[in-house]
Amino acid sequence: MADRRLQVFHTVAKQLSFTKAGEVLFMTQPAVTFQIKQLEEQFDTRLFDRGHGRLSLTPAGEMVFAYAEKILNLSAEMEVRLGEMTGEVCGPLLVGASMTIAEFLLPRILGEFKSRYPGVQPRLVVANSETIEKRIAEHALDIGFIESQSHDPNLQTEVCCEDELVVVCNPRFPLARLKEVSPERLLDHPYVSREPGSGTREFTDAYLREHGSSIEQLNTVMELGSPVALNAVVETGLGYTVASRASVTSSQRLGELVAIPLKPRYMRTLSMVYSKDKFRSKLVTTFVEFASTRLKQVAGK
Repeated sequence: MADRRLQVFHTVAKQLSFTKAGEVLFMTQPAVTFQIKQLEEQFDTRLFDRGHGRLSLTPAGEMVFAYAEKILNLSAEMEVRLGEMTGEVCGPLLVGASMTIAEFLLPRILGEFKSRYPGVQPRLVVANSETIEKRIAEHALDIGFIESQSHDPNLQTEVCCEDELVVVCNPRFPLARLKEVSPERLLDHPYVSREPGSGTREFTDAYLREHGSSIEQLNTVMELGSPVALNAVVETGLGYTVASRASVTSSQRLGELVAIPLKPRYMRTLSMVYSKDKFRSKLVTTFVEFASTRLKQVAGK
């Protein structure tokens, strides 16, 4: 196990914030500050400059950070490899997922995986695709599931399944009577949108641009950061949205929402993303194989 002070230092250096580092590490800010002070006393040098309300690494801090990356990665790899000698699939599994995948596709898969491998301790971090990419790049997560291709050259992306984007609205909304909806018809009605950084929003904009318009031309009446909240607003009849078909299945069965295909239909890929330079353990590899198979089955229903 690597020195705890080095782990705390590494997180502060990544976040450039004692407060944010505390949130990531589940520590109070005074506890983080104490650990950094101890490390600075051990090396008899300042590791951070704290002037002008901003935190930055000193030259000594830059050197310690470079070595901390290597030490922590090797320490984690050693622990995993020692554990794998027993042949067990066990240990912490840090998974990140964008909103739609986390709320409608991944919970069942994580539950099934935990049942199959009781020694695994899964932790799911939910955020939009952009944030998940950032956490993967920082090595704060083992694997991420996002609704778009990664924009980071240091990350590897693998397509895991397909998902259809559809128009979603209240059964009494004017669009509900249509069998399919063209991009031009979307401009005529109030639109409830996902937030910037959302994979669904990114794909919606790409689809509209491909067909001669853009998301800026829609009559956007509200922006929301959760597909569950989005469905709740659309159920009121305030407007329509464009969302994953997987996110409306249960509401369709209850008659609260209808899902109408776009014309032409729009299929997107859901992807797994992970760091190219982070050691991939047997646990992560086993989960990736399991999740990829199950996502294809669940998304295909």
